[in-house]
Amino acid sequence: MVDESGERRPHGELVAEVLAVLWAAAGPLTPQEVNAAIDRDLARTTVSTILARLYEKGTVVRVRSGRGFAYAAADDAAGLAAGRMRRELEREPQRDVVLKRFVSSLSEDDEDVLRRLLLEAGGEE
Repeated sequence: MVDESGERRPHGELVAEVLAVLWAAAGPLTPQEVNAAIDRDLARTTVSTILARLYEKGTVVRVRSGRGFAYAAADDAAGLAAGRMRRELEREPQRDVVLKRFVSSLSEDDEDVLRRLLLEAGGEE
């Protein structure tokens, strides 16, 4: 995709903008409403295509709206990130190695938060 200056946008930038609009919305939005909220000069089909692909991935849900659909985010930003992390972990046969590398790359504060969350989760059994 090319922006107004003629330069290529970073991969995923428009998808991130679409999701930000959906997260901020009070309810489902049509592609036209999303396009208007993004406030870019995009082709009508561009946002529709992005929303259709996000629907196929399960990132958004859709409901009938007239002859078309209106879309809403299936999860918040944190849930989306957690889902991506879980899917990546599930693809890796050496999960322990991935987890070890992940934990070793955390800041001290993030390690403390992770420890606390694991203790809380362990106490719920």
